[in-house]
Amino acid sequence: MDWDKLRIFHAVASAGSLTHAGDTLHLSQSAVSRQIRALEENLDTTLFHRHARGLILTEQGELLFDATRHMTKRLDTASARIRDSEEEVFGELRVTTTIGFGSLWLAPRLPALYEKYPDLKIDLMLEERIMDLPMREADVAIRMKEPSQADLIRRRLMTINMRLYATPSYIEKHGLPESVEDLGNHRLISQNAAAAQVSAGALLVRELLSYDVGSTLSVNNYFGVLQAVIHDLGIGVLPDYLTQDFPDLVRVLPEIESAEVPVFLAYPEELRQSRRIEVFRDFVSEEVIAFRRRQRDAESTPTA
Repeated sequence: MDWDKLRIFHAVASAGSLTHAGDTLHLSQSAVSRQIRALEENLDTTLFHRHARGLILTEQGELLFDATRHMTKRLDTASARIRDSEEEVFGELRVTTTIGFGSLWLAPRLPALYEKYPDLKIDLMLEERIMDLPMREADVAIRMKEPSQADLIRRRLMTINMRLYATPSYIEKHGLPESVEDLGNHRLISQNAAAAQVSAGALLVRELLSYDVGSTLSVNNYFGVLQAVIHDLGIGVLPDYLTQDFPDLVRVLPEIESAEVPVFLAYPEELRQSRRIEVFRDFVSEEVIAFRRRQRDAESTPTA
């Protein structure tokens, strides 16, 4: 099969439209249509159902699209490895992690990475869904669980716990609960236990809600929970990695916390030699080491 025709087919299948594919490929709609017809004639099959709202892949088209998707991912990987040099770090690096960790821990630390590698282009994809690294939905992931795929290189970065926090001004106004039963006099701010999140956090929220909590506020990510807490709306269930960057937060009911949550950095085996992956991995590892050191120092310092 002619690769050029396959490239055009892939663009049409991705866009679902001859016009949109033509815009992407800088070809006229008629030129794209001719290439698709020629490919269908070569394969002696119909690849698309045509209707007024666009194009839908036939069963045979789905099979071919699956093949071209794999081919495109492989080409992207090869291109990335070719562009990486031993001395320079440049180009795009697609990083995926959770909304909370990405916005509250990782993003504030990225200026140091950009200062060292100003030509690096990071596409930070924050969502709770676990992206498929072997299928190259992302280049590297920081996940709150150990990856299950066998063809990934993974490194355990640290462990975190979900704990209860409030602001000094909230505590001054509403008092400090001395037991979990005292939550009946407070508003609990947390992720919805049914929302996509680590199971340890969801279990803690369910346990807390089994008590007679006075009021609740549910947010679908920890960034939102933090914003509500620092604006004195209540006591929040938050990950403990926030305490260094938000030192004014006061831990509430210190005997209550979730089970430990492991944090892993992972990337595909085929990107082992990528300089972009290497510098990002080393940067995150160094930041974690510094974070742990400060955490140990804070825990060993006696409070007045």
